[in-house]
Amino acid sequence: MRFSKLLILLALVAPAWAGIVEDVRGALAQNSFPAAEADLQSYRGKNGFTAEYVEAYSWMGRAALSAHDYDQAASYAKQTKALALEQLKQRPLDAEPHLPIALGAAIEVQSQTLAARGQRTQAIAVLQSALRTYGSTSIRARLQKNLNLLSLEGNSAPPLRSDQFLGSKPPVLAQLKGSPVLLFFWAHWCGDCKAEAPIITQLRAEFAPKGLTVVGPTKLYGYTAQVEHASPSDELAYIDAVRHRFYGGLLDMPVPISKYNFDAYGASTTPTLVLLDRAGKVAMYHPGALPYDQLKAEIEKVVPR
Repeated sequence: MRFSKLLILLALVAPAWAGIVEDVRGALAQNSFPAAEADLQSYRGKNGFTAEYVEAYSWMGRAALSAHDYDQAASYAKQTKALALEQLKQRPLDAEPHLPIALGAAIEVQSQTLAARGQRTQAIAVLQSALRTYGSTSIRARLQKNLNLLSLEGNSAPPLRSDQFLGSKPPVLAQLKGSPVLLFFWAHWCGDCKAEAPIITQLRAEFAPKGLTVVGPTKLYGYTAQVEHASPSDELAYIDAVRHRFYGGLLDMPVPISKYNFDAYGASTTPTLVLLDRAGKVAMYHPGALPYDQLKAEIEKVVPR
């Protein structure tokens, strides 16, 4: 599930923002760039270059990238970044939620466009530079995700922190060398994670006799379904309740709880699935859910000795 609590809250408290973003996304869903441009022009004429506008504009680059129109994608990404940086002259990046979304999207589209054109080294350099600049902000995980997509597979898996956990005590990844490992990054609010749980439960039952270990990192988000600003202890209790309700087949799965793990693995998308081979190297890095057959095929690649 890709939407954060910020997006949910904004949909409730900022109807003007929700309107322009939904209008632009709706037009792009119909593959109508002219209609999206018209919506943006109309909004801009009434409201100017607001942070909400920049977030809405960032969808143009994402849509162009999805359509494999790399020239347009690069142009939209460049303009989105310029608009965001102009806004940042007046406020820090995380002073409000629209600019982090816009700037993260612009850098993501820029790097993915370079990679699609075969300029992988340049794409990695863009992300590494952005991490140096914005590594202490809310877009860190998104930047790391895109860097991991380009560079993590084939390299040793970053270690996990497990000072706080649910389920059985998390093993140190280095101690699991010799066994394949599936990391299942999930969130208590994530519907796609709940849908993925039965798939992982079934695959673990099939491959545990062949050595597969499943670890399910999550983190605290600062809220629950009932409480907007939850204390860590209350949220931890809520996560445990969600685990028992929706992850019954995985109750003995180690669940390390740490923002560090999400930053290290770039798990800005939930679920994020990471498969390690018996040497402790990343064999698959996949932001998003996977169907049973596809995930099984990936596991089968790392199970044989």
